[in-house]
Amino acid sequence: MSVLARSPARLFGAAPLRNAYRFHAQQPASPAQLRVFSSNKSHSSSSDPSQTQASAQSVQTSTDSDRDSSSSGKPLGKVSGIVNSILHGSGSLPKVQSQESWGASLSRGKYVHELQKHRIRPERFDDYVQLVSEVFPRLVKESNNKLRLTGSWLTEIGELDTAVHIWEFDGGYLGHTQEMNRLRKDPGYQKFLKDLRPMLLSRDNQICLEFAFWKSRPPVDLGGIYEMRTYLLKPGNLLEWETNWRRGLECRRQFCEPVGAWFSQLGKLNYVHHMWNYPDLETRKKTREQAWKVDGWAETVYNTVRLIDSMEANILLPMDFSSLK
Repeated sequence: MSVLARSPARLFGAAPLRNAYRFHAQQPASPAQLRVFSSNKSHSSSSDPSQTQASAQSVQTSTDSDRDSSSSGKPLGKVSGIVNSILHGSGSLPKVQSQESWGASLSRGKYVHELQKHRIRPERFDDYVQLVSEVFPRLVKESNNKLRLTGSWLTEIGELDTAVHIWEFDGGYLGHTQEMNRLRKDPGYQKFLKDLRPMLLSRDNQICLEFAFWKSRPPVDLGGIYEMRTYLLKPGNLLEWETNWRRGLECRRQFCEPVGAWFSQLGKLNYVHHMWNYPDLETRKKTREQAWKVDGWAETVYNTVRLIDSMEANILLPMDFSSLK
């Protein structure tokens, strides 16, 4: 007998199928599903004997129909759906995926942003601050406005002894390539890297695009604290995330200042970063509580939390030379 002719239980084993039943049984019901269940339950408890008998006949008919479907090769319920998905794939991709990349459809397309994280050796912290405070403004000035520093921050709560820098390259990827080629030939920049490396425990970067619905703020002195929220999404969920957050942002921006939002394209993938500004932590607490009272925010949270693998929130303070303060 060929592999495909075997039963699902033989092909995958009984345990995966039991786990499939268990997976579907454990999924949280949405508020709408709970209301439907409650309505059906009340109708069932108030039905007369004839309705009960009709219901039993319906169940029997359904069972007979399932047997017929089984003999005719038609899918049987959720478990067979899972098996078919494994064997044959999940069907056609969303239209946006088949016609263009998510990066092109979700981003503004005007700039490329580079998010850098420097984990500083504690004993070299002051040396690091002095070095980047001298070099970064010079790099911006020498670029003829093709390289801009969106902002530079030091972590106050979260990953301590860490600096976060967000660079903006005019002209997209071509502009990024041109600037990096220029810097590789710049003796001053090469000396900066040589001085920088011994001060760090590690460093990494991501090339990101900003969401089309959330333009990064221009240089401004807002004061207060900045919060960077970082989400690692389950692969394939960026479009759904964007759709929900596009609505959710309107609920949040009534109470606090959105600074920017980016999604990674190179480096560690499937990451989304949001940045917000607050006067202080107490105001942050109150504004987040106020958002729950706005129609649409609870729905945004409900629809997006299941798309996330992990998340973190870091409180940042701007460095003296940062364009966002």
